[in-house]
Amino acid sequence: MNRTVLDLWVGVFVAMGIAALLFLALKVGSISGSEIQSPYTLKARFDNIGGLKARAPVKSSGVVVGRVSEIRYDAEHFQAEVVFSVDGRYKFPVDTFANINTSGLLGEQYLGLEPGGDDKTLQPGDEVRKTQSAIVLEKLISQFMFNKAAEGESAPAK
Repeated sequence: MNRTVLDLWVGVFVAMGIAALLFLALKVGSISGSEIQSPYTLKARFDNIGGLKARAPVKSSGVVVGRVSEIRYDAEHFQAEVVFSVDGRYKFPVDTFANINTSGLLGEQYLGLEPGGDDKTLQPGDEVRKTQSAIVLEKLISQFMFNKAAEGESAPAK
C-alpha cells in the first residue's frame, strides 16, 4: 500500500471513531431522545432534590414519559419545586407518587412517577401532592455512624 491510501484509511477510521463518540454522547446526554407529543405540565414539591437537574427524564415503570422542565426554590413553603412536562399520551391518577430515584448505585437522578388507583386524572398545571425526596448517601452514612457510636456508648463496660 502506498502512503496516500494508508493515510486515507487512517482518516476514515478516525472519522468513524469521532462519529461513534458523538453518537454515545448524544445517547448519554438524552438529547436525541424521542419527542414528547402534546405535553402537559405538572409540578411537585420536595424537601431535597439531590442531584436532579433540568432535562432529567421522568419515568414511570421504567419508561420515559416526560422531562424535567424547571427546578426552583419555593420561598413560601421552603421546598424545591420541580416543574415537569409529561407526554399527552399518558394520563396519571390524582394520587400518583413522585419520587426522586437514582439510576444504578451512583448514576444520574430522575423523577419517577408511581400511579395510584384514583379514577380522576391529573390535569395540566396540577401539583403532585405525594412526593418522596432524594436519598442523600452522605446522610445515610452519617446516621449509620452515629447509631453505631451510640450503641458503643450504651454497651456495658467489661
